[in-house]
Amino acid sequence: MKITEVRTRVVQWEGETVPLPPHFCTNPMDLVSYRQASMGNFSFHGWLLVEVFTDAGVVGLGNAALSPLVTKSLIDAYLKPILVGSDPWDTEFLWQQMYRRTMAFGRKGVAMVAISAVDIALWDILGKAAKQPVYRLLGGRTKERIPVYASRLYAMPIYELRAEAQRYKDEGYTAMKLRFGWGPLDGREGMMKNVELVRNVREVIGEGIDLMTDAYMGWTLDYAKRMLPLLEHFGIRWLEEPVIPDDTRGYRELKKYGRVPIAGGEHEHTIFGFRSLLEEDALDTIQFDTNRVGGITQARKISALAESFQVPVVPHAGQMHNYHVVMASLNSPIAEFFPKVDVEVGNELFWYIFDGEPVPENGHINLDDNTPGLGLTVNEESLKRFKVTD
Repeated sequence: MKITEVRTRVVQWEGETVPLPPHFCTNPMDLVSYRQASMGNFSFHGWLLVEVFTDAGVVGLGNAALSPLVTKSLIDAYLKPILVGSDPWDTEFLWQQMYRRTMAFGRKGVAMVAISAVDIALWDILGKAAKQPVYRLLGGRTKERIPVYASRLYAMPIYELRAEAQRYKDEGYTAMKLRFGWGPLDGREGMMKNVELVRNVREVIGEGIDLMTDAYMGWTLDYAKRMLPLLEHFGIRWLEEPVIPDDTRGYRELKKYGRVPIAGGEHEHTIFGFRSLLEEDALDTIQFDTNRVGGITQARKISALAESFQVPVVPHAGQMHNYHVVMASLNSPIAEFFPKVDVEVGNELFWYIFDGEPVPENGHINLDDNTPGLGLTVNEESLKRFKVTD
């Protein structure tokens, strides 16, 4: 079997989006810009689709959610020439070729996102060719179903926040995640507002449901150290991305502080990046995203490395490329799930693009043993709602 073509399409949402209130979610821009609408400067409303065609008629589907126009250009110019004519079963060799071909300007960021999207498509091909779901190729089923946490609670008006948390509780979720809305520029008053968010969610869900929190790179080390004592008694499962991804020392200091478990890695790349985080003892939970970290080829290696350190892996964003990795790893106890809502920050777009994404029942999802590959298809009819760039 040989690869005959690589097709990339950028789909950009042109429909209405939900207006974001001020302080919707902290983000790295908060420290360098006046606050208009939190998260508004950091939203994304485009997606990249990658289709890898073979002479056997098997087509693999990959995707990337960040910087889709730049990622498309990189794939078309640098990765496609490597892939066409190659055997898709040579996933390791192809990954190394793509990685080394782009090393001078890549290694992290958009180049690794491009490699990730292609690599996911290759694994989709392998599963379809073998007539097996991808998780079977990664080691098979390690759990009957995957517990998922509802990941959408933002810094909304308190009555809306409480109602949404109650809804997830009623739907059977045993965990959910809340984003903070205030950061260092908001002072002590903002800290109290963050605490108010956590207090209200905890009151609604009780002590028997896990509560995760997320600062999305919007805090500093000093601010996080001041917040942690205020959060400790709420029994938070983790504080996610409290500082920027390159501040490994900051992560290590916060983990050493011991007040609240620290999670991160959503914006880290390859086994080399995670080796450093693990050796530095910087994280309690690893959160790579398979369509950023280097694809399934890297995700499985990082999962194995994390297991040797006994650091659990809970990938960012859910979605099928992550669920297959979670299903095949005993060291991944839970997965993230983005509920389908109207388009707001961009995390929801995959629901409008793909068919096949699983919907939880009583806080769990399952993967079908009889669906080969990743189990996704592109909803071409739905794409008519987008601007599509071939």
